[in-house]
Amino acid sequence: MRVVIVGGGFGGLACARALDGKPVDVRLIDQNTYHLFTPLLYQVATALLNPSDIAYPLRKVFRRSRNVRFLQGVVSEVDMDRRVVLLRDGMEVPFDRLVLATGSTNDYFGNQDLARHTIGMKRLDEALRLRNHVLACLERATQATDPQELQAWLTFVVVGGGPTGVEYAGALRELLRLVLGRDYPELRLDQSRIVLVEGLDRLLSQFRKPLGEYARRTLVERGIETRLSTLVQAADDRAVTLSTGESIATRTVVWAAGVRPVHPELDPTAAGRRGRIDVDERLRLRSLDGVFAIGDTAAAEGGTGADLPMLSPPAMQAGRYVASVILDEARGRRRKRKPFRYLDKGTMATIGRNSAVAQVGRLRLRGFVGWAAWLTVHLYYLIGFRNRAVVLFSWSWNYLRKDRAIRIIIRSQEDPLIE
Repeated sequence: MRVVIVGGGFGGLACARALDGKPVDVRLIDQNTYHLFTPLLYQVATALLNPSDIAYPLRKVFRRSRNVRFLQGVVSEVDMDRRVVLLRDGMEVPFDRLVLATGSTNDYFGNQDLARHTIGMKRLDEALRLRNHVLACLERATQATDPQELQAWLTFVVVGGGPTGVEYAGALRELLRLVLGRDYPELRLDQSRIVLVEGLDRLLSQFRKPLGEYARRTLVERGIETRLSTLVQAADDRAVTLSTGESIATRTVVWAAGVRPVHPELDPTAAGRRGRIDVDERLRLRSLDGVFAIGDTAAAEGGTGADLPMLSPPAMQAGRYVASVILDEARGRRRKRKPFRYLDKGTMATIGRNSAVAQVGRLRLRGFVGWAAWLTVHLYYLIGFRNRAVVLFSWSWNYLRKDRAIRIIIRSQEDPLIE
């Protein structure tokens, strides 16, 4: 049986690993040659980790595999009549079973100005661009002679009060605390300003309300302004305008306000809720035979009564489940597998040094205990001993020495938000 998995993220990789060494021929396709550990992207953006610390080559994952092969490419269409996947370069990959794990991308809700004048944090190149941009802003601030211009260079607006926005805002504050006045003696910490904007009435809406309120208080105590029940209406290279009418002069707007699924062209009847692909209780497309969808791209309930969140744990569990269904079919087993059920193992978000929130079932953690749990879980799920060792060393060095050594600006092209 020929199995094609489109996407090397958490769901696609989990599915491919579950099929490794089994009696199926697997082709894993992704536009990147690496698996990206997206929960730590914000640490690349704040000069704590290098890009290579959170990326792991997909070919290396399966270098000893007898049946899993990787192919770099971008899938443009699925031809169900001929049962082939069409790549953008014209290559065709035949399949008997197809798993779509294409993930998601930044969602600007149709506002192209926001797309042009903000920096997302969904891809590795975006995180690296954001790091370069922030460090370049500090360099430009040292050259500013006008107080208003200085303030604009040192004002950072983060849009989105979910885990990504909260984690980045807290980490950025730590970075500024470490370097302003030390590496940049011309600048003071009290000259900087971080504004976190959230459209809902509280932060971290996926968490219980007390944990979201704890996160807000912690950020405020650390000097980060929060704007709740507020939307960004417009942005350009000089300022952002909020729904309250407030205009904030800034050269940096970080977009962490939402994502949308991406997937190749399919049968129109496969369209589900909010752009996600409609699947049944076994993660099969209702309209296409032999096609599965998992992770961010699938409108799956998993027994929860609502669409599963666009997070890595549901994607990994779905990937392993689909692999087991495919193996049953490949081995000719006629048993009827139970519907997919998502086991929620908890949600975590760090707010900064010694502070995080976590909820696992009825258990609620916050402060240092939550932070220690966050460190342990994320270190465990990193792929590769080398990556775990390097990340642990970087975290330890930063914690003990209060220093982030990766503060170099690498620019392959001019940044339109700087010039």
